[in-house]
Amino acid sequence: QSLKSMFDCLWKNKCDTLKVSVPALAYLVQNNLLYVAATNLDAATYQVTYQLKILTTAMFAVLMLGRSLHKLQWVALVLLCIGVALVQLAATTVAVVGSVEQNKLLGVGAAIGACFCSGFAGIYFEKILKGSDVSIWMRNVQLSLASMPLGLLTCLATDWTEIKNKGFFFGYDAYVWYLVVLNATGGLLVAMVVKYADNILKNFATSLAIVLSMLVSIMFLGSSLNKELLAGASCVIASLFLYGYKPLQVCSDSISSSTTPPKEQPAITEV
Repeated sequence: QSLKSMFDCLWKNKCDTLKVSVPALAYLVQNNLLYVAATNLDAATYQVTYQLKILTTAMFAVLMLGRSLHKLQWVALVLLCIGVALVQLAATTVAVVGSVEQNKLLGVGAAIGACFCSGFAGIYFEKILKGSDVSIWMRNVQLSLASMPLGLLTCLATDWTEIKNKGFFFGYDAYVWYLVVLNATGGLLVAMVVKYADNILKNFATSLAIVLSMLVSIMFLGSSLNKELLAGASCVIASLFLYGYKPLQVCSDSISSSTTPPKEQPAITEV
């Protein structure tokens, strides 16, 4: 029954499958741009620049989904960007690149391009998830099947010599397989969040997870608490409350409209 359902959804409904290939291609471009950015930027600049994906996600949500955000929510998103950047700066150690030549302009451009790809792909995937009755699991199958050929071609184009000499699964130890399973499970959870909430709340959850992971590393791994981490965590937590805050003016307007006495109606005389 599962195979028949996959055949009907993937092969008989080809147009719907092609729609899912759009975010798959965007995610593929995003991942490759991130490699270019990480190669040409130091870790601190890379982490800070990539947090702009929070704002690009909100921008595409407004443009593609017609969602409206009030001023305090935009302030909360900016505050969230700053907070996540500070937390990741606190965890970043500056490494010596050595003889590798870096192009800062190329790195920043690649990071910003990855932010736009991330925002567009996330909102597009949210739109097709909520715009049809296809299940989350089938959408993930469509997304993976569209991503695998593109990723495989990129892999062969860039690392064909290494794959030919050492094999495709060279270096896949138990820890690598653990990370594969962990990321796959995380992908399914992200799809559920996007289906039943939205991408902006997903970014808040991801940012809060970064803060929690830093706190766990302090408690159990002996990391030190510094001012950047404290300030970043405060910004993230404050942005969570600020984003969910409803302006008082909207509430007062709705209350006043509901308490305004109705206008007197003209008397109706019986004939």
